[in-house]
Amino acid sequence: EAVVQEFRPAEVGESFGPTWETCWFKVELSIPPAWAGQEVHFIWDSDGECMVWRDAQPVQGLTKEGEKTSYILTSSLKESEPHSLTLYVELACNGLFGAGKGSMIAPPDPDRRVTLNKVELAVFNRDVYDLLVDLEILLDMAKLLGEENQRSFQALYTANQMVNVCDVTDPSTFPAARDLAAAIFSQRNGESQHTIHAVGHCHIDSAWLWPYEETIRKCARSWVTVVRLMEHNPELTFACSQLRLISVLWQAQQFEWVRSWYPGLYAQIRDFVAKGQFIPVGGTWVEMDGNLPSGESMVRQFLQGQRFFQEQFGRICSEFWLPDTFGYSAQLPQLMRGCGIQRFLTQKLSWNLVNAFPHHTFFWEGIDGSRVLTHFPPGDSYGMHGLVEEVLKTVKNNKDKGRVNHSAFLFGFGDGGGGPTQKMLDRMKRMRDTDGLPRVQFSTPDQLFSVLEKESSQLCTWVGELFLELHNGTYTTQAQIKKRNRECERILHDVEVLSTLAVAQDSVFQYPASQLQRLWRLLLLNQFHDVLPGSCIQLVVEDALQYYAEIRRTGALLQEEAVQSLCRDLLQPKAGSAESILVLNTLPWERTEVISRPEPDGTETLALVTVPSMGYALVREPLLPSQPVSVMKQEDGSITMENGVIALCLDMMGHLTSLRLLDSERESVPDGCYANQFALFDDVPLYWDAWDVMDYHLETRKPVTTLLKPLEITLAGGLRGSVRFSLQVGKRSTLTQEIILDAMCPYLRFLTQVEWKEAHKFLKVEFPVQVRSTDATYEIQFGHLQRPTHWNTSWDWARFEVWAHKWLDLSEHGFGVALLNDCKYGASAHRNVLSLSL
Repeated sequence: EAVVQEFRPAEVGESFGPTWETCWFKVELSIPPAWAGQEVHFIWDSDGECMVWRDAQPVQGLTKEGEKTSYILTSSLKESEPHSLTLYVELACNGLFGAGKGSMIAPPDPDRRVTLNKVELAVFNRDVYDLLVDLEILLDMAKLLGEENQRSFQALYTANQMVNVCDVTDPSTFPAARDLAAAIFSQRNGESQHTIHAVGHCHIDSAWLWPYEETIRKCARSWVTVVRLMEHNPELTFACSQLRLISVLWQAQQFEWVRSWYPGLYAQIRDFVAKGQFIPVGGTWVEMDGNLPSGESMVRQFLQGQRFFQEQFGRICSEFWLPDTFGYSAQLPQLMRGCGIQRFLTQKLSWNLVNAFPHHTFFWEGIDGSRVLTHFPPGDSYGMHGLVEEVLKTVKNNKDKGRVNHSAFLFGFGDGGGGPTQKMLDRMKRMRDTDGLPRVQFSTPDQLFSVLEKESSQLCTWVGELFLELHNGTYTTQAQIKKRNRECERILHDVEVLSTLAVAQDSVFQYPASQLQRLWRLLLLNQFHDVLPGSCIQLVVEDALQYYAEIRRTGALLQEEAVQSLCRDLLQPKAGSAESILVLNTLPWERTEVISRPEPDGTETLALVTVPSMGYALVREPLLPSQPVSVMKQEDGSITMENGVIALCLDMMGHLTSLRLLDSERESVPDGCYANQFALFDDVPLYWDAWDVMDYHLETRKPVTTLLKPLEITLAGGLRGSVRFSLQVGKRSTLTQEIILDAMCPYLRFLTQVEWKEAHKFLKVEFPVQVRSTDATYEIQFGHLQRPTHWNTSWDWARFEVWAHKWLDLSEHGFGVALLNDCKYGASAHRNVLSLSL
């Protein structure tokens, strides 16, 4: 498509754009015959990200930010090689880290333009390059090994001798200078020296400061560069955790599209996978958020990921690779073990703002006792550059010295792609086994974990969640994404339950396996660790909301088809029979609830129904409650409500001033306190705006006290009682809440609508309760977790804002209060106050 376009002349210094545009350049070049025997590079220096195409195949990714500005045309120009050729350069008008206006994480500048700075053919002097790398390593050894280490002086004097020997105008002096360096590099370590396992790496966020579609090109640019490096460096190994992005990012829409864009590249990757150099790792569909997806979603991440690796490469992953997620659920070890994984690698806890995590290699134990061998690269990064400083830090920083003598070293530009460079490799080749430096070997994740398993007898065990003491705001940021994720998880659950029952009952019914897989993969894609947390640009949010809408729309159709098949006979009206309504229950326990049923005239009527577990009920005569709901307005404007199970009192502001469990006459709200209290906090973090809420925000608490509409009765009782009120929040926002009590229901429901127009503010709702406990309980994937309600230690108060799924609970012996939600994740329980972040 590109090559048939009409091209115009372009000049160095010219600018192109705007942001997210793509420009194609046709480059016709002729190599002078006088350069015979020389290494010739095509140099392209521009802003933005580029791909060089040759003979209709991608051959090199170029980005100035990733220190890649040249493509090797020939390592030694031969007479038989073509001296004239045509290249195409695809220029994406965005940087390695998007196009933030003023700072990396600012919203993209829509009018940014990229400049073409240099286009040249050049002879590359490999001898000079090698001398410079030698000198860099020696000078770093001299500076960083310290005066107490004789090797630093040996390196210094060797570098000095090289300068003396080398005459820059006489290339014949270069070998003697290099021999001096080689003498230092060839002096070997002792057997006890720490071994660093160097693995090429290129973390590519599926969507973050750029949209999903740009990620496909980032993958191609990065991985074609890795393939070129492997052709010249057979020792290079590369761990790739999101290979499926290039081939099946959108299974239905983009599979053939991407395969047709890069079929040659994909074939080369498969060849290097077979050779053991290009190593698929990860085990999940995408590198998902480690906290917010439901238990079933996490199982599907592993199921879809492991199935992909099995189909494409004939094996499943034995390592779970999740280097950049904002914390890790205590349920993950059990899920890993159940999906064939016993090893885990990350480094994100090195970002802790308060407490330094005490281990780099340890066993991580989940809530059921499952354990996985876990390794954090001690250099605290997945984007090393092969520097002396980095390998020394890897050893010095290792908190498990003496227990293990091996650690990972992941090198290559990451987050926005890029990957390893030749210079990184050349640095580490000189440090393979050089006395005074840790031993560096090009390795694989399997080789690293295999040797760690052999050394694991003295390792410590960490029990429970790996909580990241940073980015707590991601539990709440982008409320629409959080809400839609929860809705879609529920929809897919219901479709699968009803379709399974339908196929068991009706042999004609076709289980919608392919449609469900497509919808699940859409949902799993949106659970990537910068999408579901909300730490992405607006373009990505818009894409994500469209994908959720597709899941809801198609899911509703599939659900209707399953119901029609499952209940076809029941849905047919029988002559002479009373009108009835079919009610389905997709949860695994019997439920008695008040439902709303639509009438032909558009109104709704209420009915109390009981429906068995995973079953249905035909409702002809609704149940009558043993005690109807009573709603009474008091002289002071407060309203009381009671249903025989609980009794409550609300003041005119909507505060819950009393909540009693009638059987025990136990009061839940402490004297003088208000539950259902909305509070507004300042939200001005140190840097990561969408990611963070800092502990000091708690010092800025302002109760919401401006009443717009006082509490009024909207349903006067019977099967349901309800009241409504409105508040002004901050300067420009409004909040309307309906509070509902149903017959026979042991809980109170709050339907809250907020018209949010504040900036750098944080809205919460608080429930002080008359319960004393040192721990609160929070729902997590397939289980629950207890966290302290006190701040005795720095580990306790660093969890001032935590995550939960559908409930948190504060209980003492014989009594407790739980706060439930259908779309929120941020929460806290300090002393006796349960708080939900809205």
